[in-house]
Amino acid sequence: MVVHLSEQKAYFYKGKRLVGESTVSTGKPGFSTPPGRYHVISKDRNHVSSEFGDYVDDYGNIVRSNVDARKDPQPRGTRFDGARMPYCMHFNGGYAMHEGYVPRYAASHGCIRVPKGMAQHFFDASPEGMPVIVRE
Repeated sequence: MVVHLSEQKAYFYKGKRLVGESTVSTGKPGFSTPPGRYHVISKDRNHVSSEFGDYVDDYGNIVRSNVDARKDPQPRGTRFDGARMPYCMHFNGGYAMHEGYVPRYAASHGCIRVPKGMAQHFFDASPEGMPVIVRE
């Protein structure tokens, strides 16, 4: 798999043959997706972020949205509700490719977001150990 940051596109290859492509949304300024050569480390169909999400009350109402649990203070009487990351494939520490909102520009916290539907195709076709190349 090859991800082009400048194009906000991912290309999926079987050998040298291109078999799929998709628009993606990578890391926004301050949360850039690092270029490099990686490989799929782990896969989780129903991953939940331990870092990014919302603070919610006992009824599930969002009290504070889009928080970084490592930095944003937790309001009293709330709990952290991690962002859902379906069809998650970790490729570089905390960086992953997963299903998410894809606005056609860099908008994530560093992960590579793939549209619904295409994320499942990439997930199902990508074994652990598969190369992931992230280019400028």
